[in-house]
Amino acid sequence: MAEEYVQSLARGLAVIRAFDATSPELTLSEVARATGLTRAAARRFLLTLVELGYVRTDGRLFALSPRVLELGYAYLSSMSLPEVALPHLERLVAEVHESASVSVLDVSDIVYVARVPTTRIMRVTISIGTRFPAHCTSMGRVLLAWLPPAELEAYFTGATLERHTARTVTSRDALTAELERVRSQGWSMVDQELEEGLRSLAAPIRGRSGQVVAAVNISSHASRTTIESARRDLLPPLLATAARIEADLHTTGGNRRTALPAT
Repeated sequence: MAEEYVQSLARGLAVIRAFDATSPELTLSEVARATGLTRAAARRFLLTLVELGYVRTDGRLFALSPRVLELGYAYLSSMSLPEVALPHLERLVAEVHESASVSVLDVSDIVYVARVPTTRIMRVTISIGTRFPAHCTSMGRVLLAWLPPAELEAYFTGATLERHTARTVTSRDALTAELERVRSQGWSMVDQELEEGLRSLAAPIRGRSGQVVAAVNISSHASRTTIESARRDLLPPLLATAARIEADLHTTGGNRRTALPAT
């Protein structure tokens, strides 16, 4: 496979991935530093992306253009999961009055593929395609918990368990123990590890073979939802929603674990 690897394509995609919610605009030097490219190489890739319409620039700062969404939506349009999940998320949100989402795993991140929000409880606006690190999110832990051992080992080899709050689990041993707990109980709760005040519950969504293909969650603010009330009031409807999504996926033939291209 090495002789079939197109390095220039990989580098171009790395340039696109350099932009995210915390760095929506970057200078040439910042792109070079984020990707490990020389300034000259980074400039060539950026100007090519500008020419193709995927990046815009004012001459100093670069940013992704709306056209880059085509890369993700072309993939999403071929999936049955968002279409299947959305009405169930709407029903769940109407019942619990909290935001609900579905995500898939992409290497070390979760990527949102369906979402029904209520009030905004995070500093970052969440939309389709939003990415968060898997290790400190409830959906991420669900998706990691059911990875095959070799894939989980690959995750730990490449992932950076970055601290986001004082509560974030950043040790491999502690995260491994938590993933074992998630597998045992069948769901995950993360308490203010991604952002202070954010508490979330997640459950797996399985395909017809029993393989976990996605995760569904409910997120709430800690000021209005205690850990006990989350277990009592949010977990049962969450598990019921996961079961209904699974039933519909099996009917439509959805049975693959999916990963979004980084956009």
